[in-house]
Amino acid sequence: MTRSLAATALTATLLCGLTLPALADSIQRIVHPDGTVEFTNRRQPDAPLASSADATVYRYRDENGVVSYSGLQPRTATFDVIRFQCYACDPDSPIDWHKTPLFVTPYKDEVRAAARTYQVDPALVRAVIHAESGFNPEAVSPRGAEGLMQLMPDTARELGVANALEAAENIRGGVRYLAQMLKRFDGDVRLATAAYNAGPGAVTRYKGVPPYAETQAYVKRVGILRDRYAAK
Repeated sequence: MTRSLAATALTATLLCGLTLPALADSIQRIVHPDGTVEFTNRRQPDAPLASSADATVYRYRDENGVVSYSGLQPRTATFDVIRFQCYACDPDSPIDWHKTPLFVTPYKDEVRAAARTYQVDPALVRAVIHAESGFNPEAVSPRGAEGLMQLMPDTARELGVANALEAAENIRGGVRYLAQMLKRFDGDVRLATAAYNAGPGAVTRYKGVPPYAETQAYVKRVGILRDRYAAK
């Protein structure tokens, strides 16, 4: 809900003499359709890859002093742990949002019902869910945002959501909040989605999409996803 991108670094030390082989310069971050993350220097096919809401990334120096990244905990002396939430907020995401696979089938009835109740474009709802959680109903961010539409506990209570990890409740509450943002910003989808991500106060204060790199990336990608879901 708020600025969803959280990138924190934690340095830990492992007493292990094993080392990983050196990786080449062009490390690619691969997010598979099941949500698993792989970092590799191998050439990949041109087929689109699905986005994911969560990733744990390990940054380390290999035995040759090369800075490398892995989705698996490296067996080296020192590494950093970097956690990302709201994958659509990562300004440096390598995902092609015009091609990444869509989640057309999951929660069709729940999205349709909530969109009808609050008169919100169902394609926009699906785009926000995709951007917020990658359609993972159990997604929980370090800041406490929960479920498909990443509702913060206080916001969930205000929206009458008793269990934010229950898909139908979460979607209903998230769509209700999205409808409130659309009303507040006179139907402007860009401003409403910026408010969904960074908070309405930030949008009002900056009189537009806030100058946060992650929010600007989020708004752009939600727009792309909305157009693609609308075409399905």
